[in-house]
Amino acid sequence: MGITFLSQSTVGILGNFSLLYHYLFLYLTECRVRSTDVFLKHLTVANLLVIFSKGIPQTTADLGLKYFLSDFACKLVFYVHRVGRDVAIGTTCFLSVSQVITISPGDSRWAGLRVKAAKYLGTSSFLCWVLNIILNVTLILSMTGKRNNRNMTSNRDYHYCYSIDGSLTVQLLVLASVFFRDGFCFGLMIWASSSMASIEHQHKRRVQYIHSNTLTPRPSPETAAIRSILVLVSTFISLWTLSFFFHICVVVFNNPSPWMRNASVLLNARFPTVSPYILMSHNPRMSTLRFPCKGTRKHLNLS
Repeated sequence: MGITFLSQSTVGILGNFSLLYHYLFLYLTECRVRSTDVFLKHLTVANLLVIFSKGIPQTTADLGLKYFLSDFACKLVFYVHRVGRDVAIGTTCFLSVSQVITISPGDSRWAGLRVKAAKYLGTSSFLCWVLNIILNVTLILSMTGKRNNRNMTSNRDYHYCYSIDGSLTVQLLVLASVFFRDGFCFGLMIWASSSMASIEHQHKRRVQYIHSNTLTPRPSPETAAIRSILVLVSTFISLWTLSFFFHICVVVFNNPSPWMRNASVLLNARFPTVSPYILMSHNPRMSTLRFPCKGTRKHLNLS
């Protein structure tokens, strides 16, 4: 399992740093940027926080070193992981909703929000970070390190940290609050995904006659962006559903089996690992990074 966690963490770190390099290149060369690139930058940073705070400590523990974190480090690692996870959920939600507003037809009820929404992209991302940093402060109180507390057998063991759990009722209430908060975001993602699919289908029907004589028509940038976000959101919801199921099992059972605990940890870091590759595979700009584009910095409304 240590090798498995190490492999997943390595792949995720390489993918997310490649994506960060892509955005840094666009900034330094003053290339055109899309409106949704703001959310994707924050999503990439959140992904790295999750991988560094979950994948690396778990890898170290599974390779045999279990008492390497102090009490403060243990609290910090779990706090950073929770903040990164929640920011990733909020950012993905913002990304899908903003994409619907951006591609909506001019006669739709969302057209009036297009200009207003573009002004508050950075602000909404910043508020997402601040809100999750504040809401997850209570997590610090429930975690403790194993270095000086090796006999706390009554609490939940995460291999390298202990969780000071309350009663089962309290745990289920906390789990329910997390479920409803995340469920609200996922509901918006599902609505946004279905709306994007509907808008794309209507757009295809309108311009079908243009491509009727083309044997291999290339998808437009709008279509490629819509597909990447649809795949990203679908992957996110699928992995989160599996992760939440295993997390419930870990909470309900006092001594969950090792495979169940390992599966929960793997799924927690799976989306941060695969999401940069989904975005890069659907981004035609990734293959043109060698061409400079000085003096063309603009914010495109297309995503």
